[in-house]
Amino acid sequence: MSKRINIMLPDRTVAILDRVAPKGQRSSFISRAVLHFVESHGKKSLRQRLQAGYQASAEESLRIAAEWFPLEEEAWQRSRATSTKSK
Repeated sequence: MSKRINIMLPDRTVAILDRVAPKGQRSSFISRAVLHFVESHGKKSLRQRLQAGYQASAEESLRIAAEWFPLEEEAWQRSRATSTKSK
């Protein structure tokens, strides 16, 4: 289903549209262009939000990793000692 809308575009944009979209295909071209823009802009926005979230929690993540490192190191050493004894 399609819906008719009335939009205003600058003359330059219309001139470009006339060059790239065949007569009778403007609506289809504009629809694809809008969908492409929204999809790519959405991915970029998501990427930026994820990056900001990771950066915001980086200090806390490092603190937690440093806090647990000695315990993990001890468990790893015990695991290695057990595996070499059984060989």
